[in-house]
Amino acid sequence: MLKEAEAGEKTADLAWPHGVSEATIYNWKAKYGGLEVSEARRLKELESENAKLKRLLVDAMLDQAALNDLLAKSSDARRSLISRHATG
Repeated sequence: MLKEAEAGEKTADLAWPHGVSEATIYNWKAKYGGLEVSEARRLKELESENAKLKRLLVDAMLDQAALNDLLAKSSDARRSLISRHATG
């Protein structure tokens, strides 16, 4: 479809038969225009992999924050027990 648009086909004439809006075609042209099909596929694969890695990073950061909170609570509880034992 993008090849047709690059060949001079009107965006409105392309949008309706393919079931997409003209805005979608303009967005695709901006993103994928000039790329070969294999390059566009590779771009999609890389974007997907990047999104997966971002999710993994967020999960790891949340796990680390939870462990830090648990460690802080554990340290506070230990200090409280030590101070009670020392004064009592």
